Amino acid sequence: MTGLGVAGPRARGAEARGPEAPDVDEVRRAGPLIVTEDLGLLDDLLRLCAAAGVEPEVHHRAPERRAAWTDPPLVLVGDDAAARCRGAVRRPGILLVGRDRDDPGLWRLAVEIGAEGVLRLPDAEGLLVDRIADAAEGAGRQALTVGVVGGRGGAGASTLACGLALAAAGTGRRTLLVDGDPLGGGLDVLLGGEREEGRRWPDFAASKGRLAGGALEESLPSVRGVRVLSWGREPAPPVPPEAVRSVLAAARRRGGVVVVDLPRGTDRPTAEALAQLDLGLLVVPGELRAVAAAHRTAAVLGTAVRDLRAVVRGPYATGLDERWVADALRLPLVGELPYDPGIVADQDAGLPPGAAPRGPLGRFCAAFWERVLTPGGAA
Repeated sequence: MTGLGVAGPRARGAEARGPEAPDVDEVRRAGPLIVTEDLGLLDDLLRLCAAAGVEPEVHHRAPERRAAWTDPPLVLVGDDAAARCRGAVRRPGILLVGRDRDDPGLWRLAVEIGAEGVLRLPDAEGLLVDRIADAAEGAGRQALTVGVVGGRGGAGASTLACGLALAAAGTGRRTLLVDGDPLGGGLDVLLGGEREEGRRWPDFAASKGRLAGGALEESLPSVRGVRVLSWGREPAPPVPPEAVRSVLAAARRRGGVVVVDLPRGTDRPTAEALAQLDLGLLVVPGELRAVAAAHRTAAVLGTAVRDLRAVVRGPYATGLDERWVADALRLPLVGELPYDPGIVADQDAGLPPGAAPRGPLGRFCAAFWERVLTPGGAA
């Protein structure tokens, strides 16, 4: 299978997509306003818009109708047309595009028309494709991305990941749950969504470059308000690290919350996922062997995760509590993950972990997001 909305140069006007084109139906998104009379530059800009999956509007000068100038998500002004745009109303999202690397006058023109920057082709083609695609998608602040890892096998990381995703979705936020453990049995199964239609990880194995965040999200199964990227039921080759990088970058691009359930190992695909985390949660049972195992895991994760913290789960061995465990690991303590006796019964009834917001797991996850997502709050 292939990737979604991969950015890369394509021939102008070509409708046939290359080997990394999406299988899902994509609607062309509204693109930037292009202002230029330079046919060579126009051809390049149309090609880059096609690579970003958008349809631009082209004018030779700043349009007389105000909305035609202010409404597009981005304005690309050719260096040949900058002087003709001097009187246009100021707005964000203007870029001056040219080819002459040695023309110091470009920056003066950029200031006069209120441009945010100057991009010189062909060197800046990749950057310009990203800017075009981000503007068309309305990309703003990236999603808060939280990874969950077990300090030892059976620590309850997948259970916590599901609970966190359901609690985040319950706040009305865009939420993606990513299964980063190919040997974990599938988070779609844990959520009760294994029969839901949508793509799984093997479908993205050939993905590379820039994926369209909106198309990615819409292609995934939706379970209880959570978009889930899990594994298929059939054996499949490992997903390459560059595919993991592209998929997670696309998942984060549209904001909200991304929760990633990760294995304890640190192979290359896992390392790509760890590099995109804002916060890592190490789930540690309150027993000495678990603390010893978690200590080794934390030593490895600490080199890749910028902010790693402990979530401690009881019951505890004699003399241990959540603070002792966190101190032994030299990690900040998020809190104690309470024992939830109803989880097994809920799963037998088809309810995923954390589905009951008033249950112990649901309350813990809700309190976590209240601290993390509140302005000025901290985990």
